[in-house]
Amino acid sequence: MKVAAVKAPGGLDKIIIETRPDPVAGPGEILVRVHASSLNFHDFAVVSGMLRPADGRIPMSDGAGVVAALGAGVKGFKVGDEVLSTFFPNWPTGKERLERQIGVPGDHVDGFAAEYVAMPAAHFTRLPRGWSLKEASTLPCAALTAWRALMVEAQIKPGDVVLTQGTGGVSIFAVQFAKAAGATVVATSSSAEKLARLKDLGADHLINYKETPDWGQAAVAFTGGRGVDAVVEIGGPGTLTQSIHATRIGGHISLIGVLTGVSGDVPTAVLMSKNITLKGITVGSKQEQEEMIAAIDANGLRPVIDSTFPLEDIAAAFAHQISQKHFGKICLEF
Repeated sequence: MKVAAVKAPGGLDKIIIETRPDPVAGPGEILVRVHASSLNFHDFAVVSGMLRPADGRIPMSDGAGVVAALGAGVKGFKVGDEVLSTFFPNWPTGKERLERQIGVPGDHVDGFAAEYVAMPAAHFTRLPRGWSLKEASTLPCAALTAWRALMVEAQIKPGDVVLTQGTGGVSIFAVQFAKAAGATVVATSSSAEKLARLKDLGADHLINYKETPDWGQAAVAFTGGRGVDAVVEIGGPGTLTQSIHATRIGGHISLIGVLTGVSGDVPTAVLMSKNITLKGITVGSKQEQEEMIAAIDANGLRPVIDSTFPLEDIAAAFAHQISQKHFGKICLEF
């Protein structure tokens, strides 16, 4: 089979396309012919060397494909079924724990930048009804992160105000889930063109954060001085201060990204005095993925896909990702 692999110590110039033997499904496993994957920042951290991948690691945490064979004892799937991976295959349900957050495909073990994978059947779910394999491949990391941030942790409800940042995969799914839940969305970006596209997706209030550096106060103004109920925070230290200022007393901030760095100053007195909940979010469980898919079926959502690359052009796909010119998800299809 054809695979993409990362040679140590990593870097886009260290991704090679090579041929390896087809895997075989063992007991409890299914053999999946992978047809699509989608890029996440986590995947870039692997291929770039930030996460120090094992030499020859096959990257990509997300994958969607068709069952090609069943190992002994497998129930619930048959040959020909379309299946979707899980980001944390050892986290079936319940709260986050260390042992549930190991085994991430494409990082701790080989991932989905391969024509075939053999993995436990319990590590897969169904697709949303009517979705293509490429569309479904956008869900396990980005969509589930947004879902858990808003629906599980912040527990938003109709009438709430949600603030999103930028136009990456998590942020756009957050806009879509918030609107489906009946919330008002305040969206930020540095691009007028991207803000216009966010408006087309349903965002109610738009802020160009380059033109409005104190965008936290601008968000508060949209709420009549109350503040937003929930923030999907992707920037980290460079944006967290403004998110804290934007949030109402008793509000919720989901920290799901550190795109501006891994540490920095935080206005702790404001955070404390406003009784804000600041919660780190790292994707979610299989049960939450299944619940998200049920909600997608009920609401008829579709993903926003920016562009698609063949497996052979995986390095070019990551170069497009780091250019930050994309709007929505970048996919691999093979």
